[in-house]
Amino acid sequence: MGNDRLALAALVAPAIAFLIAFFVFPLLMMARTGASGPDGLATYLTILVDARYLASLGKTVLLAGTVTLTTLAIAGVAGVFLARHRFPGRRVLTAFLTLPLAFPGVVVGFMVILLAGRQGVVGTIAEALTGERLVFAYSLAGLFVGYLYFSIPRTVLTVMAAAEKLDPALEEGARSLGAGRWRVVRDVVLPGLEGALLAAGAICFATAMGAFGTAFTLATQIDVLPMVIYAEFTVGANIAVAAALSFVLGAITWAVLAIARTAAGANVAAAG
Repeated sequence: MGNDRLALAALVAPAIAFLIAFFVFPLLMMARTGASGPDGLATYLTILVDARYLASLGKTVLLAGTVTLTTLAIAGVAGVFLARHRFPGRRVLTAFLTLPLAFPGVVVGFMVILLAGRQGVVGTIAEALTGERLVFAYSLAGLFVGYLYFSIPRTVLTVMAAAEKLDPALEEGARSLGAGRWRVVRDVVLPGLEGALLAAGAICFATAMGAFGTAFTLATQIDVLPMVIYAEFTVGANIAVAAALSFVLGAITWAVLAIARTAAGANVAAAG
């Protein structure tokens, strides 16, 4: 028994050491730095009392929430369809849908610029049709498209894996009892996918909250929180405020992940 415990401790020790060295210690240092400014611990309230920081937080949360809901709607339908249907080219289509996973955020941002920038395809087509060039790459709409680009592939894969485990007999039983297509989706399919959708949605939200590469490429005029943090410690050399904003951003994201993980676990337990 003692040897088993020692062996287990030896296996877990590297993970614990890594967690302490590269997560707990830097997090504590960041928390300390945030309170080291002239306002002390009140620096953490800056995001609530400063209009610019509060607006930045609102934009970031709104953007992340919108991206999450849109991703779940698009990837949910696509994932269930791909899991339920076999057709020529299905593997190729799945591969193309997951291709964005191979691109870093800067590349995604550059692709959005090529699509909807000043010389982008969308602007060229809009100018030919209406006489006015449509440019939205450098706005919240551009960030929205960029975040969708790398959020949908992850969610499609998650939904596909969950949809393949759904029991078709449950849907057949619901139909035999007179349930229509949309009621089957509402009462059978969605509850069966709820855990996967919650988990995937939490990851989408967290990624959109903290995404920097795409925002850095596109958000020249947008005060999303990651860009504000970057400007504070590079341009303004305001290390304490940057650390406090980073801590608040991480806390919000962690809270969403924790809530989703708890809800997903409860749904899985209830389904079992």
